[in-house]
Amino acid sequence: MRRSSDVPVQPHAVTVAEVIPGDLVALSEQDVAENTWYVVMHTLPETPHTIRLTLRPPLGGIDHDEVFERGHQVTTACRRMDVGAIPEITSTDLDPVEFRDGDRVTSLRAVDPRAVEESYTRRWGHWYRDLDRRAEDPVPDEELRDLTEQATQKGHVVRHYPRPRRAAEAYVPRRVVVTGLGAVTPLGVGVEELWRGLVEGRCGISELEGEEFAELPVRVAGSVPVDPVGLLPRPQARRMNRSAQFAVLAAREAWQDAGLDPAGTTEGGLAPERVGVSVGAILGDASVLVGGDRKLRDKGPRAVSPLTTPMTVPSQAASQVSLALHITGEARTVTSACASGTEAIGQAIDRIRYGRVDVALAGGAEAVVTPAIMASFAAMRALSTHELGSTSPSRPFASDRDGFVNGEGAGFLLLEAEEHARARGARVYCEAAGWGLSADAHHMAAPDPSGSGVALALRRAVHDAGAHVVDVVHVNAHATATVDGDLAEASALRAVLGGSVPVTALKGHLGHLQGAAGGVEAVATVLTLHHGLIPPTIGCDEQDEAIDLAVVTKSPRRLPALGDLALSNSFGFGGHNAVLALRRTG
Repeated sequence: MRRSSDVPVQPHAVTVAEVIPGDLVALSEQDVAENTWYVVMHTLPETPHTIRLTLRPPLGGIDHDEVFERGHQVTTACRRMDVGAIPEITSTDLDPVEFRDGDRVTSLRAVDPRAVEESYTRRWGHWYRDLDRRAEDPVPDEELRDLTEQATQKGHVVRHYPRPRRAAEAYVPRRVVVTGLGAVTPLGVGVEELWRGLVEGRCGISELEGEEFAELPVRVAGSVPVDPVGLLPRPQARRMNRSAQFAVLAAREAWQDAGLDPAGTTEGGLAPERVGVSVGAILGDASVLVGGDRKLRDKGPRAVSPLTTPMTVPSQAASQVSLALHITGEARTVTSACASGTEAIGQAIDRIRYGRVDVALAGGAEAVVTPAIMASFAAMRALSTHELGSTSPSRPFASDRDGFVNGEGAGFLLLEAEEHARARGARVYCEAAGWGLSADAHHMAAPDPSGSGVALALRRAVHDAGAHVVDVVHVNAHATATVDGDLAEASALRAVLGGSVPVTALKGHLGHLQGAAGGVEAVATVLTLHHGLIPPTIGCDEQDEAIDLAVVTKSPRRLPALGDLALSNSFGFGGHNAVLALRRTG
């Protein structure tokens, strides 16, 4: 449809006898005031004293005739238009139209040369002016019909454009689904313990015991309450650091939860080379290197175990998971600070999408609740100084938040190509729809206060999922309970999603699990979609007014009905930003 917003209008009074085809005219002073103009398509003498004008709206429409005395004055815009370029169109009758999501309806005040076309797109049974902004409430079908009928009566041209057919593509990336979950967290071992604790609002943070922690200024952390060594065959456990032990336990749970043979790939009928592992970790387990150094100083080089080096590298978790389940496709490790777990899942999504593997165990694992790490964080003034009490010392989005609580654990998703999962009759939790990355490029530790980098990662995740902002029903926030970090994330969420999307933050329950945070919080987000229930944020007894988000507190809340996308955020020191997009199915 033609737009003529650049048409200059310079009103000038003339007689009807002076106008010629192509003139842009207003028929009265009121029409001039209301920007109601017509193009003269034809002129025809009606009688010796009258002239018939055939008129059409300048932006297109249907013709109508007006008969005037030759001396009758009209107003010309002093603008000649090409009559052949003005389309003859009629409004679409929307009454018989059966609307579908993806349809578009436009309304244009065609008599105004400088009018801007209004456009509505249907999504989730409602009509939005902009699918990627939440500036106003959507309009239901009947209200749109009423609005367009009123617009037609006022001279608007209303058009309906059915949902476009999808163009054939040379290669369509495969759809990726989540079929298994596993977790080891401060709330206990297993996904069931994690979910129950989140929904009940339990805090897994505890006082650190042992003389090595006695002199530290902060002695609370999110420690796993069970020794993982007792849950693994002892010969295997001795060759793993604590982080790898967590990883193997969580990965095995996800593997079995997906209905796969606990003995591994070959025994379960899977091709080992078509399965991969992707693990996020910052350090893995710093205690092994510290212990080796202590033995070197106290007893000399012969006392240092030959396992010190292989048990120190951050990649040990990925290698031990591949060993435990005989996975030979690939074993990848991602190290991007506290965004590591989420980025590891994102990379696994792409490896499946583009056919590199069919199945992947992806998540994060970390075990850095050690005296040196705790002392370092305390020296940075990054740790919360709140003590254990009636509420969590980790207080995301709260007005009295003062820092994060260090934690440990592991969380894994079992990802599969959809056709692979359907072929074996697997239960599907949700779709792993997309992910987004960005970098703040602002400071080695502090977040960019504008939140612009976070906003970019959010938009990229939504776009990668083939979705729109209006599809987002929930955000699992990174929200470490640092003053500046929570504000930056909140600013980004408001800029991209507005302030009405329900948000939850889980670090009041768990502490900050570092490289494992993205994996565990992805598990929680999958469960939120699966159960249709958002766990509450604990520790946020009084929300900071500057946050200005719909933070879920006190008790669980049902997911909104309109939309299908949930986002899980992870951000790390140095400006690493990663966002995972998950879509509910069924």
